[in-house]
Amino acid sequence: MSDIYESAANSLGLFSGPYLTKVELQLSCKGIPDRDSLCKPDPCLVLAMQSCGQWMEVDRTEVIPSCGNPNFSKVFTLDFYFEERQRLRFELLDIYSGGLNGMKHEAFLGFVECNLGQIISQRKLSKALLKPGGTVGKSIITIAAEELTGNDDHIELSFSARKLDDKDFFTKSDPFLEIYRLNEDATMQLVYRTETVKNNLNPVWKRFKVSLNSLCAGDHERKLQCTIWDWDSNGKHDYIGEFETTFKEMRGAIEGRQVQWLCINSKYKAKKKNYKNSGIVILNRCKVIKMHSFLDYIMGGCQIQFTVAIDFTASNGDPRNSCSLHYIHPFQPNEYLKALVAIGEICQDYDSDKMFPAFGFGAQVPPDYKISHDFAVNFNEENPECVGIQGVVEAYQACLPKLQLYGPTNIAPIIQKVACSASQEVHTKEAMQYFILLILTDGVITDMADTREAIVQASHLPMSIIIVGIGNADFSDMQMLDGGEGILCSTRGEPVLRDIVQFVPFRNFKNASPAALAKSVLAEVPNQVVEYYNNKGIKPKMPSVYQSSKQFGL
Repeated sequence: MSDIYESAANSLGLFSGPYLTKVELQLSCKGIPDRDSLCKPDPCLVLAMQSCGQWMEVDRTEVIPSCGNPNFSKVFTLDFYFEERQRLRFELLDIYSGGLNGMKHEAFLGFVECNLGQIISQRKLSKALLKPGGTVGKSIITIAAEELTGNDDHIELSFSARKLDDKDFFTKSDPFLEIYRLNEDATMQLVYRTETVKNNLNPVWKRFKVSLNSLCAGDHERKLQCTIWDWDSNGKHDYIGEFETTFKEMRGAIEGRQVQWLCINSKYKAKKKNYKNSGIVILNRCKVIKMHSFLDYIMGGCQIQFTVAIDFTASNGDPRNSCSLHYIHPFQPNEYLKALVAIGEICQDYDSDKMFPAFGFGAQVPPDYKISHDFAVNFNEENPECVGIQGVVEAYQACLPKLQLYGPTNIAPIIQKVACSASQEVHTKEAMQYFILLILTDGVITDMADTREAIVQASHLPMSIIIVGIGNADFSDMQMLDGGEGILCSTRGEPVLRDIVQFVPFRNFKNASPAALAKSVLAEVPNQVVEYYNNKGIKPKMPSVYQSSKQFGL
């Protein structure tokens, strides 16, 4: 083992210990001040967790336009460790478009800090927002916790409606549907909010999926309240009506039958003698999707095919200079090595032969020194694999003196290269190989349009992409790739089928252990694996019937 690899590996200190349970956090706010006299806020809540004294963003809710009292449909699911003090921070942002170019802006409105144990012990925690400067604001954040049962099955639902009341004078209503479940403390918790169908009294909402846990906490007879609203741009949505049901009742649509409810406006019913209803809501489809776990697939023989791509553009600096991001110190690994080892050490446990393809991009490569954006780091294009993470480290160190760092920073070619291998797995219709591409880069991507297209296409494949930003460049554009600014779409408008990209700047982890970096970027991978195979209807193999094999056809 090389000294530099051993130095990086010894610094890992990985998290260990099984989690006690999973908990689901539902968030809402009250009393968010208006942006100005004409504009209400567009709020979003960000969840951060503390690790080694540093706050790291874990997830964020959707943005709710023009709303001072938002009830977010996005829930946060966390592992609860009884033996750990899990410190959480909820940051309230106002996200809006401004300027001539319509760029997104984030206004920080304040935060709330607490321990996960506090939320769990109280079941519902409400705290006043601390504004910038530490002063207590009038806004209140409420966090409700619910333990998730072991049933991870998902429910696919498809709703439509007929003859809804028209709430608008010059146009027709813009209806959307909200589903709430009754909690044990008699409060109602938002489960799902559909999209808004504009100018339509007979809307057909898009098909969607929710977990059985989220919908009814596993209780098929738990009360569900469904409310129809007419969307208004000022956030003061008009109430159309509601109905009550249960998942047991919804199951009537499983066999292809429709289940219908009358949409009732209680005020109209009390005041109007001849009132019948405010429309009819129809459940056209209810399908139970068996969700196999990540361990089901891994124990059934699914291998994680881990590939590394390293940025060799000139912006990194001359590797012979100690200021370069590629400078090799004999005992202190650079950021590229730290990130590579931290993430690779985790992934290699799920690959039986420990052979990892490693590529570079943005350099002039011998012998002809042409610019390449997908060359083998070991210079063996027919077999780019290295033996173990140590082999990747050694190949990286050996190639540095032979390259001419150049540019630009194009990552679409390497995504397409790995996607080509992942596409071969699709044809097998078995859960045997899932691909993870780790991209280590120091700069802003210059082929963003092509990269977006490549990611959209890769979202249909058994593949996840992790991007780690090295150095101190402005990585704000990267947030778009991992859904930080909404659903990623290609330049043609095609959206990603599923979220497969996770981006983090390494500088956020400079004062944390490499294990914190690995945990942050790999946390979403199990769900991405499960989501892909479950969406394809591919079941895991039984542990006794598979033979481990690996073919990487690059």
